[in-house]
Amino acid sequence: MSAPQSAPSLRRPLLLAAGLVPALALAQSAAPQKIDDYVVTATRTPIAVTTAGSAIDTLSAADLARRQISTLRGALGGVPGAPALASGAAGGATSLFLRGANSNQALFLVDGIRSNDPNTDYAVTLGGASVSAVDSLEIARGPQSTLYGGEAVGGVVALRARRGAGPGGGTVSVEAGSFGTIRGALSAQGGDQTTAYAFSAAGGHTDNDRPNNAFDSATFVLRLDRRLGDAVEVGATWRGFNGEYGSPGTRFTNDPDNTERESNQLATLFAAFTHSAAWSSRAVLGGQDRRFVSENPGAFGTQVTVVKNRRAVLDWQTTWTGAARHRLTAGTTLEANRTRNTGFGDINKRQELFAVFVQDEFTPADNVHLTAGLRSDEHDTFGRATTGRATAAWLVADSRLKLRATYGTAFRAPSFLDLYGRSAFYAGNPALRPEQARGWDAGLDYHLARNRGSVGVTWFDTRLTNLVVFDFASFPGTVRNVERARTRGVEVAAKLAPREGTEVRFAYTWLEADNLSQRNRLLRRPRHSGSADVWHDFGHGFSAGAGVAFAAQREDVDAATFARIDGEDYAVARLYAAWQATPRLTVKARVENLFDESYEEVHGYPQPGVGAFAGVEWKY
Repeated sequence: MSAPQSAPSLRRPLLLAAGLVPALALAQSAAPQKIDDYVVTATRTPIAVTTAGSAIDTLSAADLARRQISTLRGALGGVPGAPALASGAAGGATSLFLRGANSNQALFLVDGIRSNDPNTDYAVTLGGASVSAVDSLEIARGPQSTLYGGEAVGGVVALRARRGAGPGGGTVSVEAGSFGTIRGALSAQGGDQTTAYAFSAAGGHTDNDRPNNAFDSATFVLRLDRRLGDAVEVGATWRGFNGEYGSPGTRFTNDPDNTERESNQLATLFAAFTHSAAWSSRAVLGGQDRRFVSENPGAFGTQVTVVKNRRAVLDWQTTWTGAARHRLTAGTTLEANRTRNTGFGDINKRQELFAVFVQDEFTPADNVHLTAGLRSDEHDTFGRATTGRATAAWLVADSRLKLRATYGTAFRAPSFLDLYGRSAFYAGNPALRPEQARGWDAGLDYHLARNRGSVGVTWFDTRLTNLVVFDFASFPGTVRNVERARTRGVEVAAKLAPREGTEVRFAYTWLEADNLSQRNRLLRRPRHSGSADVWHDFGHGFSAGAGVAFAAQREDVDAATFARIDGEDYAVARLYAAWQATPRLTVKARVENLFDESYEEVHGYPQPGVGAFAGVEWKY
């Protein structure tokens, strides 16, 4: 185990980023980037950021490209309350602990439908998928089951392909660098009021920093839109991820030939209808096909585990604005899924879901925005789960200051393994109830004048009950709803443009995450975590930036002895720069892990050392 990092080691990259902020702010160049005006995830309807009662973060493809962040995991790393921890380098399985909730208590929405449930894992895709040039990300924190159903305990990550716009064009880019890395990307988009298209493909190869740790991947995104008159718009999306990862395990095992492969394909057909000036609706028909294969050669042959997940979804919602100061949204979701897992538990099961929801957005005064909603999810495996949510936003100080609060409930459905798994030493428990959560938050957001950015602070508190844990006292072993937990803390986020051509981002989370039943801290949740990034356009086509991410005071499990240990503190810095040589050609360079920090996000799985990368991008 690496020794805990000393305080001076932690301060070095932090002071570097802090020192760059005032230095870069002295120069002037282009106008600051405009903050996104509308979000959808918080209410299922477009609302202004300034009126949302929920804590929401938005990330655009353009902003991620400017900071030279190309992976989904990297994008989430700058969001408060959303530590994404990887058991390995690029391509390794990655977990997301939204507001301290468990990794299986975060919901990923992809182009309007869920991509994970208790039986469909997102960890491999999160660890290896690219963020495309046509993507947008919204992260709504806190219990969100009232709009989206199970698993939305810590919050929802919504990844959407944007509609193409403008005259046809796109980019081609190539990058190479340390660890035998080579990566390419292609994008194209265009559209008018009638027809639009958007396409992106990215992928490549890296050896990473250990033997048998190579990663090959490809990510594809396609969106097509067509307007059929004034009242109907139809479209389709397809998103695919394919990856192959050499999986050496922990540094104590260094397995020479384990491999993992994943194919995750998701497609939708959607239609939006405008029935009248006050009535609209939207329907999404989607499907997902995921195949994960793990091969583990050994002295007694090769152990092969195959996991197949298939899902069909029909999601419909309608919105009515005919009542003064009210916007009513209601809908239903029908879902059928099947999982076949040849590994532990020997799963081959199906599940059907029928859900209905209703929500009212009420504006009793021009500066007061309220929402309230209810949802019922009926599963044919374990029964019904009912959730509710309410939010409030109050605009003061010439509408630049927003005071907000939310209260909501959520649930996580038991998995097929929990309910039906069978082996010589394990028997599932068909009587399990869903894990339940209830949480509230309160905070404020301040939007600076002249579109100079915003600052937000949020206090949150979530209680979790009926947590499913393994019962070692029985034989064969089984699982039961016996544990309770609590997560609470403070999130701070800032997006600032202090001067023209300068942008600063800051995120910090203080988190207390406790298992109330065992009276200890939940594993791998840092008490202090955050990131900072500063970027400046120096003019003449040259721009540069620096960033740092840190985590401190967390508990982990020793990968060799399985004993509970204090996880190491770490801080990792990066530099990036770009030169627009011509209106079409841009040269880019970046350095990751600038100070060659030796650290492990999960004990036993070392992260790569310092790496340098350079590439070119051509616009056409």
